[in-house]
Amino acid sequence: MPFKSQAQRRKFAELLVQGKISPETFEEWNRETGSQRLPEHVQRKSTKSVKKRAKRRSTVRRKAMKKRSSD
Repeated sequence: MPFKSQAQRRKFAELLVQGKISPETFEEWNRETGSQRLPEHVQRKSTKSVKKRAKRRSTVRRKAMKKRSSD
């Protein structure tokens, strides 16, 4: 599992010093990351698509309820 951010790399380095993870594991993850420039923190996924999906569902439900009530 490669590191995704500088903060994650620091946290795992701290765990390595504390002896909670093995040096081999840390080196493997560090090697997989390569020399990429990592962001300080990982950004959360946008909630736009979730909001659009919810809005679409409510519109479909409203239309279905309207159709049932007119029958």
